[in-house]
This record gives sequence, C-alpha cells and structure tokens, in this order.
Amino acid sequence: MFTGNGIKVFSGTSHPELAEIIARRLGLPLGRAEVLKSGIGESHVRIIESVREDDVYIINTGGGDINTSLMEMCIMVHACKIASAKRITAVVPLFPYARQDKKDKSRAPITAKLVANMLQKSGCDHVITMDLHASQIQGFFDVPVDKVVSPRSLYAEPSVIQYIRNNFALDNVVIVSPDAGGAKRATSIADRLGVDFALFHKERKKANEVSRMILVGHVKDKVAILVDDMADTCGTLCLAASHLAEAGATRILGLVTHGILSGNALKAVSESTLEKLVVTNTLPQDANIAQCPKIEVIDIGNVLAEVIRRSHNGESISKLFNEVPF
Repeated sequence: MFTGNGIKVFSGTSHPELAEIIARRLGLPLGRAEVLKSGIGESHVRIIESVREDDVYIINTGGGDINTSLMEMCIMVHACKIASAKRITAVVPLFPYARQDKKDKSRAPITAKLVANMLQKSGCDHVITMDLHASQIQGFFDVPVDKVVSPRSLYAEPSVIQYIRNNFALDNVVIVSPDAGGAKRATSIADRLGVDFALFHKERKKANEVSRMILVGHVKDKVAILVDDMADTCGTLCLAASHLAEAGATRILGLVTHGILSGNALKAVSESTLEKLVVTNTLPQDANIAQCPKIEVIDIGNVLAEVIRRSHNGESISKLFNEVPF
C-alpha cells in the first residue's frame, strides 16, 4: 500500500497541470516551492518545506521556454541536494535538446550529452523521461534512466496501443512510420496489434524541410495511422498524410508522443488530410486544442505517477512497458 511517507513531489513552471495530475494520482499534495524569474531572466528557486532524508521527485518538461525549464530543473535539484534530500529524481517527460544527440556536422555539439551532464552535476540520482528521440541518450548518463514507451524502455506505446484498440477495428488498420528512423517504433506497435505496417522513405534538403517521400507498403482502403515520437512543424506528418490519401487510405490519423507544434504547425494540421492528430500531454496542449479542433490528447499522467510510485517503493517498472495502469 502506498502511504506517501518520505516522498515529496515538486513542480517547475513548464507544465504545472501535468504535475497536479501526477500528484492527485499519487494522493499527495504538490510540495511547496517558490519558482520565480527576475527581470534579467535569472531563475530564482526556494524550496519552502523540509526535504531532509526524503525521496524527492521534480517534474518539469522540456517545453515552452526550454532553457528556463532546464535551468529551473537544475537549480531545484541542487537546492534539494544541499537540503539533504535522500534521493532526487528528475521527471522530464520531454527531454530537452533530445534531437541534438550526435555530431552530425563538423564542430557540431552533442547538446543532449551536455544536458545529461548538467542534471548529474546538479545532484540528480535518477531520471524519468518519456519516449526519447534517440535511445542512445540513456548512455549519456551514469545514473539510472527510465524511459516510459516502446519495448524495454519507458514509452507512450502502451497508451497508444490502448487508444487504437478502443477506437478502431484492427482488421482494417495499417501502422505507418513517416520515416525509416521510426520503423522500429511502428513495427513494434503493428506486431503487438497484429496489423500491417508501412513506412515512408524521405529525403531532406535541410532540417525540418522534406523534399521527397516514397511510400513502402499497402494502405489502399485502410485506416492509416501515422506514429512518431514528436510533431514539431508537422511538415513530415502532413506531407505523409497527403501521400497516404493519394495511395487510397480511407482515414488518416497521426499519433505522436510529444506535440511540440511550433510555427505554422496548427495551420498545417488544420489544412491537411489528417482526420485528427492525437498527442500525449507531455507538453501543455490546452492552447493548441483551442486553436485546432483536430488535436486530441491522451493523458499519460497516470503512467508517470505509477512510475514514481514503483520507483519509490523499489518495485519493477518493466511491467509498464507493456501495460497501462488503471
């Protein structure tokens, strides 16, 4: 039985709604902390209640003003560390700078590794994140990293599978990856559902701009569900949806873990052949829903809350790779 003894949950300013959902699920009040920003942009943090010998979880996602979110997390971790917290876990649903995970050009930084170093040097003992853009980011850490979604990592996959089972007749569904890099994610979902799989091969002229896409697989007279880890400008998703419509798909939907939806993404989705774009609430989505009726949200607060409960009690987290907690 979860009593909540010896555990404290705090929130930064990037996604307080998700932190409230997690705290309610755990049956705990959010810890009292003062997180402010000065006139010159400095983050000021004060932990108002004692955390001595407590198991502390700090929730702040990599959205909005991402640099402020990252600094808030590091400062809050440091504040709890020097206040004698027993263990400190950073709960980062969307990992900051996850797409800068390799040296792909001369003199390019590996910023995801820098972020990992910052969290560790701040005093972080454990990291919980969701659907990392590249799994090798886990190797940037010397502390445990639980990634909530695809097989053998913390992913949104079980929640996505549950959504598909509840809303579609599986004998008419095809899972589509918008690029070759997401093929492993898409095939895993397709295999667990027992449905067909297709993918796009895409060529880029520059970042966030796709020049050509080639469909590999059959989607004619089927419900095509595009799955990906994140939707940023939505150029790839919308172009893929257009090709799927030309290939004869009867319905086209997008399911992504992180709905970043920057720039003209909402306009692109509204004008696209996508019937709807389903995202999780790793980032705040209320404003996006108000602007675009095609946006639908899956709540993953219960999954993250269960990860925190199991982590605190020393229970296995691997069960959540395949099941959605009730």
